[in-house]
Amino acid sequence: MKPLFMFFLASLFFIGSISGQRKEKPASKKVRMHKIVFQMVSKDTADHNAMVRQLFNIQKLSPNTKLEVVCHGPGINFIQKEKSLVLSKLEELASSNVDFVACEFTMQQKNIKKEQLMDKCRTVPGGILEIVEKQEQGWSYIKAGY
Repeated sequence: MKPLFMFFLASLFFIGSISGQRKEKPASKKVRMHKIVFQMVSKDTADHNAMVRQLFNIQKLSPNTKLEVVCHGPGINFIQKEKSLVLSKLEELASSNVDFVACEFTMQQKNIKKEQLMDKCRTVPGGILEIVEKQEQGWSYIKAGY
């Protein structure tokens, strides 16, 4: 019985010394790269201001996030030079890699020329299809406005 007890005790000592030698790695902060597409359909300037704040906040909290704002319908005012009250902030955001997109269907319907939109935006044939394609590529969708 004594040899069995001594073997048990030695085993516990051996296992304890091995586990004491292992060092736990500190949990590393995993940097996630988010991809978010916003749908701007509101002409309300309060919604435009809120969108600008949200974009700046996201950039501050997660600088590697890819951001795109698709404007169509009444939301195209958001990126129109003559109608937007936040144009200078949009240009600043565009310079920091926020992608602003205008729907060509809306532009045609409202007789808006590319020159009437903010300089750093691109156009797509259909705003809704742009959003759908982004979602199919794994982007998160957020509807802007209230």
